[in-house]
Amino acid sequence: MSIILDQNARIIVQGMTGSEGMKHTTRMLASGSQIVGGVNPRKAGQSVDFPGGVSVPVFGGVKEAMEATGADVTVIFVPARFTKSAVLEAVEAQIPLVVCITEGVPARDETEFVAAARRSGRTRIIGPNCPGIISPGRSNAGITPADITGPGRVGLVSKSGTLTYQLMYEVRDLGISTALGIGGDPVVGTTHIDALQAFEDDPETDVIVMIGEIGGDAEERAAAYIAEHITKPVIGYVAGFTAPEGKTMGHAGAIVSGSSGTAAAKKVALEAAGVRVGKTPSEAARLAHEAIEELNR
Repeated sequence: MSIILDQNARIIVQGMTGSEGMKHTTRMLASGSQIVGGVNPRKAGQSVDFPGGVSVPVFGGVKEAMEATGADVTVIFVPARFTKSAVLEAVEAQIPLVVCITEGVPARDETEFVAAARRSGRTRIIGPNCPGIISPGRSNAGITPADITGPGRVGLVSKSGTLTYQLMYEVRDLGISTALGIGGDPVVGTTHIDALQAFEDDPETDVIVMIGEIGGDAEERAAAYIAEHITKPVIGYVAGFTAPEGKTMGHAGAIVSGSSGTAAAKKVALEAAGVRVGKTPSEAARLAHEAIEELNR
C-alpha cells in the first residue's frame, strides 16, 4: 500500500505537449507510471510518441480524457497565468487527484481553486509549486527523479522539492513508501497534517519524516496535530536555521516576522510534540535510521 498514489493510477498530463510536459512525461513513463493521455485543446485528436514505442493520445479537455481513458490523476504543467483555469477544469470534471507542478501561481488564484476542490469533496490537490508525489516502484506523478531510492518503510512529506530529493537519497537504504512534496506557497491543496494522517493510516509506513521551512505556522499546527493524533515516530527538519533575520528566503511562504515563523520556534513546537528534529538534513536522516532500528529491536 502507499498513500494517495499507487500502481493502479491512470494519469493524464495537462500541458503534455509543452517542453516541460514532454520532458517529464517521458520521465514518468520511464519510471513505470501509466500515462494514458494528454490535454491540449489545440491538439485534440493527435497523439504523441515517446521512447519505448509508447503513443499517448491528446484530448481537448479533462472530462473527455477521463471518459476515454478512465484517468484518475492529472499532472499540470501549464504556465502560471493559465493554471487556475486548468485546475478548475479538473475539479469540475471531478478527477480524484490533481498534481499541480507550476510555480509562480498568484495566491488569489491558489485560494480560489483550493477552495473549489474542498467544496467539491471529490478532488485532492497537491501543490502548486511542488515536485508532486512518488511511490517508488509503483507510480510517479510529477518531477521527482524515480531512481533515487526504491520502495521502503519511510514516509516523507516536504515543503521543499530539493530537500525531498536529498532526504530520499539520505534514507535510500531504508526506502520510501511515498514521498510527497506539498509545495512551499502560502496556499496549498494538501497540508502537512493531511499527509501525516495518511501515513499514520498506511500499514506500510513505519516512520514519518516531515520537512518544513521558515515562515507561517504550518509546522506548529502540524506539531499540535501530531501530539493528538499520530502514534508513529515522526522525524522533523526545518529549513532555515541559518537564515538572516529579516531576510525573505526561497518560497513565497518563507516569510518571517519577528520570532514568528522562525526555525527555532518551529523546532521547539515539534519537540514538545515528541518529534525528533534534526538541524541538518543529514541529522534528520540519521534520526530516521535510529527510529527504524528501535522499531526492529
